[in-house]
Amino acid sequence: MDRKEKKALKPAIGIDLGTTNSCVAVFQNGRVEVIANSQGDRTTPSVVAFTDKERFIGEGAEIQMILDPCNTVYNAKRFMGRKFDDPKVQEYVSKYPFKILDRENFES
Repeated sequence: MDRKEKKALKPAIGIDLGTTNSCVAVFQNGRVEVIANSQGDRTTPSVVAFTDKERFIGEGAEIQMILDPCNTVYNAKRFMGRKFDDPKVQEYVSKYPFKILDRENFES
């Protein structure tokens, strides 16, 4: 593919959802650029936290984890693709401060 063909390609977004950190990149004009977060970092901790009024993502959520661990979710990638009765999920249920619920028995 020559340079002119690369420039004609439409932009593509890539997301690397990591257990510890995540990042987002865009491919455009024949090159890849990792997008910086609001703090200027190219990676963001894979942590989210919730209060009654706010949500925190990344470093803000890591700080919130110290203050309110029960409402802070981290290492969520470990649960993806697993059923609630998976032995690994059951092992995590007792180790994490946040609730891990069975979607079959979930009531909102």
